[in-house]
Amino acid sequence: MFTAIFGSVEQGIIYAIMALGVYLTFRVLDFPDLTVDGSFVTGAATAATMITLGYNPIISTLCATLAGFVAGSITGLLHTKAKINSLLAGILMMIALYSINLRIMGMTIDTAVGRPNIPLANSDSLFTLFFGFWEKLGIDKALNGMLTSMGIEHVPNTWGTIFIMFILTFAIKFIFDWFLKTEVGLAIRATGDNNKMIRSFSASTDTLIILGLGLSNGLVALSGALIAQYGKFADVGMGIGMIVIGLASVIIGEAIFGTKTIVRTTLAVIFGAIIYRIVLALALQVEFLDTGDMKLITAVIVVIALVVPTLRAKQKEKSRIAKRRAERVAGVVKQEGKTIA
Repeated sequence: MFTAIFGSVEQGIIYAIMALGVYLTFRVLDFPDLTVDGSFVTGAATAATMITLGYNPIISTLCATLAGFVAGSITGLLHTKAKINSLLAGILMMIALYSINLRIMGMTIDTAVGRPNIPLANSDSLFTLFFGFWEKLGIDKALNGMLTSMGIEHVPNTWGTIFIMFILTFAIKFIFDWFLKTEVGLAIRATGDNNKMIRSFSASTDTLIILGLGLSNGLVALSGALIAQYGKFADVGMGIGMIVIGLASVIIGEAIFGTKTIVRTTLAVIFGAIIYRIVLALALQVEFLDTGDMKLITAVIVVIALVVPTLRAKQKEKSRIAKRRAERVAGVVKQEGKTIA
C-alpha cells in the first residue's frame, strides 16, 4: 500500500505541471482547449526522439516544451485569426497532432515513417542524470532505514524522483504565480473574465489568447516529456483522456483548498493532481477493479468532485436561510412581547 501511494505521489507531482496548464486555459482564459490530449504526447514524443538520437535530456525536454508551445499557439491562431470555434479549433489540432506525433517518433528509424512508441529503457534521462548526484548523498539509505524500523517492508528504490519533481514543480508554480501578476498576466486574466472590456482598452486579445494557449500547452508538453522519461517510454496513445485528468486535478484541488488567491489556487491545483493519483491508486486496490477501469474511475472521481461542492453550497444556503428565518421569528416574538407588556 505504501509503495502504491508513494508511486502515486511521484506521478501526481509530474502531472501537476500539466494540471497548471489546463488551469491556465479553462479557468484563467475560459477557453475549452482540447489540444491537451495531443500536446501531451507531442512533448513525450519530442523528448523521447531527441534522447534516442543522442541529444542531452535537458535540451530534449526544453525542445519538447517549445513544441507544445507551438502546438498551443496554432490552436490560438485557428481560433483568433481563422475564426474557428474554440472547441473545434482544439479538436482539429488534437487530431492533427496524432499524425504529427507519429512522424516525430518515426524520426528514430531509417524509413522515417510513423512509429507508435519509443522505449527509453537504456537511455539517459533527466532523472538518471540527477540520480548520479543523489546517490552520493545517502538520503535514500537513511529514509528507507527509518521506514524499515517503523515496520514498513516495501520501501521505494529512490526518493530522488519525488525530491527533484517537488523542486521543479514548485519552481514552475512560483514563476506561474509571478507571471499572472505581471501586466501581461493580468491582461490574460482580464481577457478570460471579460473579453470585450479588455479590448476596449486597446489590448490585443487575439495575441493574449495565442500566448495563453501556447504557455498552457508548453506546460502540458513539459509534463509529457517528464512522464516519458519517468516511465521510460513514449506512446502515441498516452495522451488519451489527459484533459479529463487535468480537469479532475483542478476541480478536486479547488473543492478542497479553495480559490481565494492565485497563489492558493495554483497550490490547490498541484495538490489536486497528487490527491487524484492517490485516489486512483487506492481505487485500483479494490479486488473487482483493474487497470482497464481507470477511465471509468476517473469519470466517477470528476463527477464526485463536481457534485459534492454543489451539494455543500446548497446545504450552506439552506442553513443560512433557516438562520435568517429563526432570527426573524425571534425578532417578531420579541416585538410582540414588548407590545403586550
